[in-house]
Amino acid sequence: MKEYKTKNLRSLGIIGHSGSGKTTLADAILYRTKATDRFGKVDEGTSILDYDSEEKKRKISISTSIAQCEWKDMKINLVDMPGYFDFVGEMIEGLRSIDVALIVLSGTAGIQVGTDKAWEYVNENKLPRAFYINKLDRENSNYEKTLRNLKEKYGISVVPIQYPIGEELGFQGVVNVISNKARIYNPKTDDIEDAEIPEEFKDKVEECKNMIMEAVAETDEVLLDKYFTEGTLSEEEIYKGLINGCATGEIAPVMCGSALTGKGVKTLLDDIIECFPCPEDVAPQKAKSLKENKNIEVKITEDAPFSALVFKTIADPFIGKLSMFRVITGKAKQDMTIYNPSKDRQEKLGALYFMKGKQQVNTDEIIAGDIGAVTKLQYTSTGDTLCDPSLGIIYEEMSFPNPSISMAVVPKSKNDEDKISSGLSKLLEEDPTFRIARDVENAETIISGTGETHLEVIACKLKNKFGADVELQLPKVPYRETIRKISDVQGKHKKQSGGHGQYGDVKIKFEPRIDGDELEFVDKVVGGVVPRQYIPAVEKGLRDCIRHGVLAGYPVIRLRATLHDGSYHPVDSSEMAFKMAASIAYKKGIQEADPILLEPIMHVEILVPDEYMGDIIGDINKKRGRVLGMEQFGKLQKVIAEAPQSEMFRYATDLRSLTQAKGSFTMRFERYEEVPATEVAKVIEARKKEKEAL
Repeated sequence: MKEYKTKNLRSLGIIGHSGSGKTTLADAILYRTKATDRFGKVDEGTSILDYDSEEKKRKISISTSIAQCEWKDMKINLVDMPGYFDFVGEMIEGLRSIDVALIVLSGTAGIQVGTDKAWEYVNENKLPRAFYINKLDRENSNYEKTLRNLKEKYGISVVPIQYPIGEELGFQGVVNVISNKARIYNPKTDDIEDAEIPEEFKDKVEECKNMIMEAVAETDEVLLDKYFTEGTLSEEEIYKGLINGCATGEIAPVMCGSALTGKGVKTLLDDIIECFPCPEDVAPQKAKSLKENKNIEVKITEDAPFSALVFKTIADPFIGKLSMFRVITGKAKQDMTIYNPSKDRQEKLGALYFMKGKQQVNTDEIIAGDIGAVTKLQYTSTGDTLCDPSLGIIYEEMSFPNPSISMAVVPKSKNDEDKISSGLSKLLEEDPTFRIARDVENAETIISGTGETHLEVIACKLKNKFGADVELQLPKVPYRETIRKISDVQGKHKKQSGGHGQYGDVKIKFEPRIDGDELEFVDKVVGGVVPRQYIPAVEKGLRDCIRHGVLAGYPVIRLRATLHDGSYHPVDSSEMAFKMAASIAYKKGIQEADPILLEPIMHVEILVPDEYMGDIIGDINKKRGRVLGMEQFGKLQKVIAEAPQSEMFRYATDLRSLTQAKGSFTMRFERYEEVPATEVAKVIEARKKEKEAL
């Protein structure tokens, strides 16, 4: 690949609803620009960008992947991001590496939830954006209707810069509205060729051109004056205005075609170069200057010391850790010593690569605006800044959603525990939306992520990459036990077996405690009936006992135990004997004090559009939950509720299906509450089976 300047680069992020044809479009671009000699196809498992075994099996993109191509002396970086909601973290990473987001939507399905989500994310990141209406060769595809819906939903800034020739099976090619050039597919040569615009489309093309001129004029005072005076703008003025309008997000150009047949791909490539901003034209990157301790903005430029943002990490069992980064200023060169201000560590850049799917292409340097990768950085992780030691800046961090679903990882073979631990910690490096926790009480490893498919993919990666076969199960609910009444009991331990015997005798009052979950031990012994040196043994005996209740063996909370009487033997009494006496008193006392089972109650806040409110409230009630209140939250409704944890493990999946993935939620532990009588027998029975299985 020849050397490029920053102004000759375009970094294009391909995003949108799952199944809209994003990866196919990227593969089509690579094929039409001769970056590959075959057209990789998702359905056949030959895609350049969906190369992971899980992606081939599921036929969806799971991770953000990158490839480059060249078109008319320009280098185009294609960043293909998953549309499936479980892999939103990959999209957040990919958006930090691009200049323009191309939102792909299907001409048959139109605007979908993923289109809306993509629009929200580009707005949050203040990114230039464009639309690509795909699949125009399909039955029931409708360019006009889709364009109209885009304008209605996202505003007048949505401007068609391409127009299709024909529709459905009659779709032949695309008109570039600004240059008035048509490109039509020739089945004899299997190529796209220049042609005259068919007569029946000329009026439509003219109408679209007027829309573009109006939109461009509104972004610039000088152009507005000229447009009002002369009623037209030159081709050069339109292109210049489009680049500026696109760079600021004021204009969202609309392109169209069919990725699978390649119709419209060359026109798209021309417009990427002529209408999209280069890295130097886009808004500066937000950063913090460490020297001055203030927020600054950094323009993408070659004329400054080196700085870059690591936006993604790949954990590969063979090549080790691969850090993918975008250079913001200066150049990255092999063997450079650089500084990681995020970790306050020095790093050395080893071999540098450009990525083409899974293939690594060696390079000596990577310039500002370009995307590359480096292996074996010791301290660096996703979101870190790398820079020249003299620069001292940190780029704005990436913000990832908190996990919304948790599962327990159960090894299929006991010998795999070390492999699982090592594999999970490596996968943690490459996925910031994933968490690992250890449930000591139930001896379980809990993994948390953004959805069931996300966690399934992690389990599959554990097997395929690290050779550890696991099963995912619902985590065990941390039930608790307590008492409702007061009991006053004696615990006496007396054993005579020749020589020293054992003797311990205590009287303990057990009562429910309202103001805390910990055991409150009260010493009210008078007259030395229990010698002072044995009282700590009584307390320790009780603390050991409360780990297991009498109903189902769950830990006991909210308990006060008052030691108020007892007796001892001058020879046979010992700490062990008093511990045993405390244990006897505990079992008897808890049984007599009306023990009950408690379950964790979660505080849940759910954000949903108005139209789903009824379904959400009905579902919370079904889950033995209760709605505490509702309030307006921007355009959405916030439902505040409480529900038992046992009913909420799969709530991420339930909410997604109830709201067509338009809802989101956060959840935290609130308190323990008594388990309803109808559920107690089920919990005790399940616990019994659990113990038998061990």
